[in-house]
Amino acid sequence: MRNPLSEKVIDIKPSGIRKFFDLVSEMKDVISLGVGEPDFDTPWHIREEGMYSLEKGRTFYTSNSGLKELREEVCKYLKRRFELDYDYKTESMITIGGSEAIDLALRAMLNPGDEVIIPMPCYVSYEPCVTLADGVPVIVNLKEENEFKLTKKELLNAITDKTKILIMPFPNNPTGGIMKREELKELVDVIIEKDIFVISDEIYAELTYGDDHVSIASFPGMKERTVLINGFSKAYAMTGWRLGYACAPEIIMKQMIKIHQFAIMCAPTTSQYAAVEALRKGDKDVERMRVAYDQRRRFLMERFKQMGIECFEPFGAFYVFPNIKKFGMTSDEFATKLLENQRVAVVPGTAFGECGEGFIRISYAYSIENLRKALDRVQAFIDDLEKQRV
Repeated sequence: MRNPLSEKVIDIKPSGIRKFFDLVSEMKDVISLGVGEPDFDTPWHIREEGMYSLEKGRTFYTSNSGLKELREEVCKYLKRRFELDYDYKTESMITIGGSEAIDLALRAMLNPGDEVIIPMPCYVSYEPCVTLADGVPVIVNLKEENEFKLTKKELLNAITDKTKILIMPFPNNPTGGIMKREELKELVDVIIEKDIFVISDEIYAELTYGDDHVSIASFPGMKERTVLINGFSKAYAMTGWRLGYACAPEIIMKQMIKIHQFAIMCAPTTSQYAAVEALRKGDKDVERMRVAYDQRRRFLMERFKQMGIECFEPFGAFYVFPNIKKFGMTSDEFATKLLENQRVAVVPGTAFGECGEGFIRISYAYSIENLRKALDRVQAFIDDLEKQRV
């Protein structure tokens, strides 16, 4: 019998995160700092709206692009928060989380052989989605000394005559790095000059500490060449509701909706009604959670300082990316031994790209109490390593 599988799919490496946490599932008494999922419940008024929609029998399909009311609220939100003007009728759609939107955008825009610039370390889905869309991933290894920001020089060095798309993963998973307005402006000049498009993954936009998040789509000349992706999982603690959205020029959006129409049909109706409530009345919930995350962020940075672990200060998302090179182990070795010896689960930096070697990702989407217990165990682990060296 001939091989039933696609060679393209076979060649894609499994997620480094999933591979590692298969080990966790078989162990007891583990404190996990690995999963990027808020520990908050979805705010009650949002859950209540979802339940109310079920009670009212709103269990029908919505339009392929999503509920009219939700698309209207998405566009109002983007205008209110980030000074972005989108037409809900022609430039917006609701997706199954932000991940589906990434896949749709790449499949709608790429022809075989088109190159896509991916700054790494980054979210694990970008590179496989480019490959599945017959594009060519071009990796830019971001540097710790630049706070894992994409620089103008790095972008210019990566562009060729085959470059079509730049993925902008900021605020960044796993590093927590952000891009400020003046830093984005330098990239915008290059993007427009070289006539390339941008997929801007802004799922952590509301989880920015210090300066407000700035969308690259808000710069003159950028809205018409940007697919903006966001969602409800992180800011509203709605991971299991599986809901995201994309806004883009009509010429791109039509094709994204076409793929969505044949592959998915529509996002869950109950989730969409709940999301309307989130956008209309959820600002205080977002602020409350952001304040809590910021407290946890500062707690971790102080503990790292006390332990002598180097870590640049992140100002976005809910991750830190400490440098563990001083311990003379690979990221995978460090994470594995920490799990085996102290029952603390973190993610090796290499799960997010080869340039993540020498780092681990720690999520602070957990309570201060759990973070304190976990960091005490990390301290004990480091103390043991120091004793072995003597």
